[in-house]
Amino acid sequence: MGVIAGDEAWMRHAIRLAQRAESQGEVPVGALLVANDVCIAEGWNEPIARHDPTAHAEIIALRKAGQVVENYRLIDTTLYVTLEPCVMCMGAIAHARVKRLVFGAFDPKRGAVCHALTLADADFLNHRVDWRGGVLERQCAELLTDFFAARRQKPARAAIV
Repeated sequence: MGVIAGDEAWMRHAIRLAQRAESQGEVPVGALLVANDVCIAEGWNEPIARHDPTAHAEIIALRKAGQVVENYRLIDTTLYVTLEPCVMCMGAIAHARVKRLVFGAFDPKRGAVCHALTLADADFLNHRVDWRGGVLERQCAELLTDFFAARRQKPARAAIV
Protein backbone atom coordinates (compact mmCIF):
# COMPACT_ATOMS: atom_id res chain seq x y z
CA MET A 1 0.00 0.00 0.00
CA GLY A 2 1.43 3.35 -1.01
CA VAL A 3 2.87 6.04 1.19
CA ILE A 4 0.46 8.92 1.67
CA ALA A 5 1.72 12.32 2.79
CA GLY A 6 0.80 12.90 6.39
CA ASP A 7 0.70 9.27 7.58
CA GLU A 8 3.63 9.80 9.93
CA ALA A 9 2.21 13.05 11.31
CA TRP A 10 -1.15 11.41 12.04
CA MET A 11 0.61 8.42 13.59
CA ARG A 12 2.49 10.77 15.92
CA HIS A 13 -0.92 12.04 17.03
CA ALA A 14 -2.05 8.43 17.62
CA ILE A 15 1.10 7.83 19.69
CA ARG A 16 0.18 10.79 21.91
CA LEU A 17 -3.25 9.22 22.42
CA ALA A 18 -1.60 5.89 23.28
CA GLN A 19 0.51 7.69 25.87
CA ARG A 20 -2.70 9.05 27.36
CA ALA A 21 -4.00 5.48 27.73
CA GLU A 22 -0.74 4.48 29.38
CA SER A 23 -0.96 7.36 31.85
CA GLN A 24 -4.32 5.93 32.93
CA GLY A 25 -2.92 2.42 33.41
CA GLU A 26 -4.39 1.12 30.16
CA VAL A 27 -2.54 -0.76 27.42
CA PRO A 28 -1.05 2.06 25.31
CA VAL A 29 -2.98 2.00 22.05
CA GLY A 30 -4.28 5.16 20.40
CA ALA A 31 -6.45 5.69 17.34
CA LEU A 32 -7.92 8.54 15.34
CA LEU A 33 -10.15 8.85 12.31
CA VAL A 34 -9.37 11.36 9.57
CA ALA A 35 -11.69 12.69 6.85
CA ASN A 36 -10.57 15.29 4.31
CA ASP A 37 -7.28 15.72 6.21
CA VAL A 38 -9.14 16.65 9.43
CA CYS A 39 -9.26 14.53 12.59
CA ILE A 40 -12.96 13.87 13.24
CA ALA A 41 -12.58 11.52 16.21
CA GLU A 42 -9.97 10.00 18.47
CA GLY A 43 -9.76 7.35 21.13
CA TRP A 44 -7.40 5.40 23.32
CA ASN A 45 -7.72 2.08 25.10
CA GLU A 46 -10.11 2.33 28.06
CA PRO A 47 -11.47 -1.13 28.88
CA ILE A 48 -10.38 -0.84 32.53
CA ALA A 49 -11.77 2.67 33.08
CA ARG A 50 -15.03 1.95 31.27
CA HIS A 51 -15.45 -1.60 32.59
CA ASP A 52 -15.98 -2.54 28.94
CA PRO A 53 -14.03 -5.22 27.08
CA THR A 54 -14.95 -3.57 23.76
CA ALA A 55 -13.43 -0.19 24.71
CA HIS A 56 -10.46 -0.54 22.38
CA ALA A 57 -9.01 2.66 20.90
CA GLU A 58 -10.37 1.85 17.44
CA ILE A 59 -13.91 1.15 18.66
CA ILE A 60 -14.00 4.37 20.68
CA ALA A 61 -12.79 6.42 17.69
CA LEU A 62 -15.32 4.75 15.36
CA ARG A 63 -18.20 5.38 17.78
CA LYS A 64 -17.25 9.04 18.21
CA ALA A 65 -16.87 9.49 14.44
CA GLY A 66 -20.31 7.98 13.84
CA GLN A 67 -21.77 10.58 16.20
CA VAL A 68 -19.90 13.39 14.46
CA VAL A 69 -21.05 12.47 10.93
CA GLU A 70 -24.40 11.10 12.15
CA ASN A 71 -23.87 7.88 10.24
CA TYR A 72 -22.25 4.56 11.09
CA ARG A 73 -20.79 4.41 7.59
CA LEU A 74 -17.49 6.22 7.66
CA ILE A 75 -16.83 6.19 3.93
CA ASP A 76 -13.70 7.98 2.65
CA THR A 77 -12.03 8.01 6.06
CA THR A 78 -8.65 6.81 7.23
CA LEU A 79 -8.18 5.17 10.62
CA TYR A 80 -4.76 5.54 12.24
CA VAL A 81 -3.95 3.19 15.11
CA THR A 82 -0.70 2.41 16.90
CA LEU A 83 -1.20 -1.39 16.89
CA GLU A 84 -2.47 -3.81 14.24
CA PRO A 85 -6.20 -4.20 15.01
CA CYS A 86 -7.68 -7.33 16.58
CA VAL A 87 -10.56 -9.39 15.16
CA MET A 88 -13.25 -7.35 16.94
CA CYS A 89 -11.83 -4.05 15.72
CA MET A 90 -11.34 -5.28 12.15
CA GLY A 91 -14.99 -6.36 12.07
CA ALA A 92 -16.06 -2.89 13.18
CA ILE A 93 -13.71 -1.24 10.67
CA ALA A 94 -15.21 -3.29 7.83
CA HIS A 95 -18.81 -2.63 8.94
CA ALA A 96 -18.07 1.10 9.17
CA ARG A 97 -16.71 1.01 5.59
CA VAL A 98 -13.48 2.75 6.58
CA LYS A 99 -11.60 3.29 3.33
CA ARG A 100 -8.06 3.11 4.64
CA LEU A 101 -6.30 1.73 7.71
CA VAL A 102 -2.81 2.77 8.79
CA PHE A 103 -1.21 1.11 11.80
CA GLY A 104 2.14 1.26 13.56
CA ALA A 105 3.22 -1.92 15.33
CA PHE A 106 2.46 -5.35 13.92
CA ASP A 107 0.78 -7.87 16.24
CA PRO A 108 1.90 -11.37 15.16
CA LYS A 109 -0.17 -13.12 17.86
CA ARG A 110 -3.50 -11.30 17.71
CA GLY A 111 -3.37 -9.01 14.69
CA ALA A 112 -6.29 -9.47 12.31
CA VAL A 113 -4.98 -7.50 9.34
CA CYS A 114 -2.02 -9.56 8.19
CA HIS A 115 -1.00 -11.94 10.98
CA ALA A 116 -3.25 -14.20 13.09
CA LEU A 117 -6.00 -13.51 10.56
CA THR A 118 -6.06 -11.55 7.31
CA LEU A 119 -9.45 -9.87 7.54
CA ALA A 120 -8.48 -6.75 5.59
CA ASP A 121 -8.36 -8.87 2.44
CA ALA A 122 -11.01 -11.47 3.33
CA ASP A 123 -13.41 -12.41 0.54
CA PHE A 124 -16.25 -13.13 2.97
CA LEU A 125 -16.45 -9.56 4.32
CA ASN A 126 -18.69 -7.05 2.55
CA HIS A 127 -15.95 -4.40 2.49
CA ARG A 128 -12.23 -4.41 1.85
CA VAL A 129 -9.98 -1.96 3.61
CA ASP A 130 -6.84 -0.58 2.00
CA TRP A 131 -4.12 -0.82 4.60
CA ARG A 132 -0.57 0.11 5.41
CA GLY A 133 1.32 -1.25 8.41
CA GLY A 134 4.62 -0.36 10.03
CA VAL A 135 4.25 3.42 10.13
CA LEU A 136 6.51 4.59 12.97
CA GLU A 137 6.62 0.92 13.90
CA ARG A 138 9.58 1.20 16.28
CA GLN A 139 8.02 3.99 18.34
CA CYS A 140 4.65 2.23 18.52
CA ALA A 141 6.19 -1.12 19.46
CA GLU A 142 8.40 0.48 22.13
CA LEU A 143 5.34 1.95 23.86
CA LEU A 144 3.93 -1.56 24.24
CA THR A 145 7.14 -3.36 25.18
CA ASP A 146 8.04 -0.70 27.76
CA PHE A 147 4.52 -0.79 29.23
CA PHE A 148 4.49 -4.57 29.64
CA ALA A 149 8.08 -4.66 30.95
CA ALA A 150 7.10 -2.16 33.66
CA ARG A 151 4.02 -4.20 34.57
CA ARG A 152 6.09 -7.35 34.97
CA GLN A 153 8.34 -5.53 37.46
CA LYS A 154 5.45 -4.45 39.71
CA PRO A 155 4.35 -6.78 42.50
CA ALA A 156 1.27 -8.82 41.66
CA ARG A 157 -2.05 -7.60 43.05
CA ALA A 158 -3.91 -9.83 45.47
CA ALA A 159 -6.63 -11.86 43.81
CA ILE A 160 -10.22 -11.23 44.82
CA VAL A 161 -11.65 -14.39 46.35
